[in-house]
Amino acid sequence: MPFSGGSNLPLTIGNVELSTPVLPAPMAGVSDKPFRLILAEFGCPLVYTEMVSAKGLVYGSRATLKMIDLAGEGNVAVQLFGREPEILARAAKTAVERGAVLIDLNLGCPMPKVVKNGEGAALMQEPSLVGELVAAVAAAVAVPVTVKMRSGWDGASRNAVQVALVAARARAKAVTVHGRTAVQRYAGRAEWDTIRQVAVALSSQGVSVIGNGDVASPEDASRMLAETGCQGVMVGRAAMSNPWIFPRISAYLRDGTWLDPPSPSERLAVARRHLDQAVHWEGEERAVRQMRKVIGWYVKGLPGAAALRQEVSQIREAEAMRQALHRYATRLH
Repeated sequence: MPFSGGSNLPLTIGNVELSTPVLPAPMAGVSDKPFRLILAEFGCPLVYTEMVSAKGLVYGSRATLKMIDLAGEGNVAVQLFGREPEILARAAKTAVERGAVLIDLNLGCPMPKVVKNGEGAALMQEPSLVGELVAAVAAAVAVPVTVKMRSGWDGASRNAVQVALVAARARAKAVTVHGRTAVQRYAGRAEWDTIRQVAVALSSQGVSVIGNGDVASPEDASRMLAETGCQGVMVGRAAMSNPWIFPRISAYLRDGTWLDPPSPSERLAVARRHLDQAVHWEGEERAVRQMRKVIGWYVKGLPGAAALRQEVSQIREAEAMRQALHRYATRLH
């Protein structure tokens, strides 16, 4: 979509004012601390954790508590999943005590292990319970409470408008709508008309609407804002190991400036920095295991990427991984 005018208005979520209307989506297996720190380097004014089990926090799971280690970070939203108001409220308090500036409730995860327990996207089928969950969390914490939802459970029940209105009445400060149903998961094209309908329905509620789904370029973001009337856009899979997408979208929305995509050397430099962050915060063994897939994202589409992915899949030490990246960079030159 050709640029058709600047959009430098901040995005406001309750008492949290953000300098840009473009945000990274919370992504399971992706939005860990090293990834969040990289995003912050690239100017994201708010980053999200992976979805975190409310029960895990309340019951003191060491692994779950580690997911909300926010030390050394800026503005972080903690996304919680669960279906029990009291448990979610207690988990939200713990997250805020650990530094969360915003609590987001997951109504969108379509994965079987989550929905079989009536959590995540399964909650789209229980609007009244959604209201109870939002109200309980909003009463428990002083930070803004938001929800991230699907357009509905399936094509026959696109009820995002209904659920959004319920959430707004329960004091949600923002609603993010992913333009796919739970049954679709991540297949097919996202439809944005449901996002538009939610934006219209909440236009007088003082609740920000954030659109999500198939935003992979500055033009996509501009088009979503124009076509739906939403106040913000959220980028998911297109941001995996592509933090450059955030300054590129922000510049384009501000005044039409087109920033070039990163060069191969820039991509590899950030991959090395990501590796270093992962080793620092996660420990070498875990970091190397995680970075095997992450490096594959950074080099996607580059010459010889498949061979590098194969090589790093066998690596067990961080220094060996650094050397593999160095050799690959040399071959590219």
